[in-house]
Amino acid sequence: MGIHDDLLARHREVLPSWMALYYDDPIALVDGEGRHVWDADGNRYLDFFGGILTTMSGYKIPEVVEAIRTQAGKMLHTSTLYLIESQIELAERIAELSGIPDAKVFFTNSGTEANDAALMLATQSRRSNQILAMRNSYHGKSHSAVAITGNAAWSATTLTPFHTVYVHSGYKYRSPFGHLPDDAFIEACVDDLEDLLRTATAGDVACLIAEPIQGVGGFATPPEGFYGALKEVLDRHGILFVSDEVQTGWGRTGENFWGYQAHGLVPDMLTFAKGLGNGLAIAGVVARAEIMDSLQANSISTFGGNPLSTAGALANLNYLLEHDLQNNAHKIGQQLQDGLHRLSDEVEEIGEVRGKGLMLGVEFVARGGTAPDPGLTGQVMEAAKAHGLLVGKGGLHGNVLRIAPPLSLTEEEAEEGLSMVREAINDVVPD
Repeated sequence: MGIHDDLLARHREVLPSWMALYYDDPIALVDGEGRHVWDADGNRYLDFFGGILTTMSGYKIPEVVEAIRTQAGKMLHTSTLYLIESQIELAERIAELSGIPDAKVFFTNSGTEANDAALMLATQSRRSNQILAMRNSYHGKSHSAVAITGNAAWSATTLTPFHTVYVHSGYKYRSPFGHLPDDAFIEACVDDLEDLLRTATAGDVACLIAEPIQGVGGFATPPEGFYGALKEVLDRHGILFVSDEVQTGWGRTGENFWGYQAHGLVPDMLTFAKGLGNGLAIAGVVARAEIMDSLQANSISTFGGNPLSTAGALANLNYLLEHDLQNNAHKIGQQLQDGLHRLSDEVEEIGEVRGKGLMLGVEFVARGGTAPDPGLTGQVMEAAKAHGLLVGKGGLHGNVLRIAPPLSLTEEEAEEGLSMVREAINDVVPD
C-alpha cells in the first residue's frame, strides 16, 4: 500500500464521510515553494487553487515565515482579554484599507465565523431576523451560515435562526434575464428585489449579504454596478449591505482591492478571511462603529486575532502591498483570461469563461447546448492533475473549473498553466 492509499484508509476510518476530497486518488500536499507544491510521493504541481484561494502570496515567503518564526519564539496565545499590539496594528491597517468610514474590526478564525459575526451584528443592530441572501451563494459551514446559503448542494438543513429570502443573483449565464444587455439585466434584478421586499418580507429587514463574485457558486461574476443598483433599494429601506470578501478581498480581482469596489458602493460591513493569513487561520468583520458597537452583551474571541496569526498576517499584508500583487493579479489575470477565451473558441464544451483578476471560472456544458456537464469537469480536473496542475471545482451544478493561483504568479507560470489546461481538455474532450 502506498503513502496516499494508507492515508486515505486512515482518513475514512476517523473523519466524516461528508468531508469532500478532490480526485479519484486523493493526495496529501507536504511541501511548497512559490506557486508550486509537492505531494507525499514527491510529485510536483503548479498550484492554481492555493488551498481554496488562501495561499495568497505564495509558499515559503521569507518575510512571512520569519514573522511567524519570531512570534512563535515569544508567545502563541493570550486571548482578547488582553491587549495585543499586532492585533491593534492589523485592525488599524484593515480599517483604513476597508473604505468603510469610522470602521472597527473584529477578528475571528475563519470566513464562516466572520459571516456569523456580521449576521449577529446586522440582526442586533436592526432588531430583525430577516436576511436577504443571493441565489447560488455560499457563506460558510456553520448552522447560521448554511441558513443563508443559496445552493442546495451545500445546505444541509432548513432549520435556521433567520427568515431568509433569496434575491436573484448576478449569474447571467443561467438566468432567465441572462439574454438582456447588462443595464436591462440589472434593472430586472432590481425590480425583482423590490417585489420580494413587498411580498416576501415583513417589516424591517436586517441586511443583504452578498459575494461580489460568487466563490463556491463557480466564480459567477455579475455586471459591474449590479450591487450598487441593489444597494440603492436597500438604502431606501434602511437595510444594511454586507460584502462577503472572503474570496474577493486583498486585490485578487485585480482591478480593485475589494470586490465591492466594482459596484459603485460602500458597504456597511465587509467580511474577510483566507488570503490575509496566507495559510494562517485569521478572518474578521469590518463595520461602521455604530454597527460594531451595537451588541448589548459581553463577548470575547479566545483565538481570534491571536499574536501568531496577526503577526503573520501583518507580514503578509505588507508583502502584498510592497510587491503590488494586486496589479500583478490584474496583469497576469488578463493573460490567463485571454488564453482561456481563445481555448473556449476552440472547445464547444466550454460554455463560458468568466471572472476577474486571478479568480477565473470555466463552465463546461454538453456539446450542442448549455446543459451542465459535471462529469466532464471532473475528468478535466483529473487530467490536469496528471499533467501537474491543481485547479478547483465549483458551480451550482459542479461543472465549473475554479482557477485562482497565488497573486504572485509569473507570466511564465501562467503560460505553463494554460498549456496544462489545454492538454487536459484535449485528453478528455472528444474530437
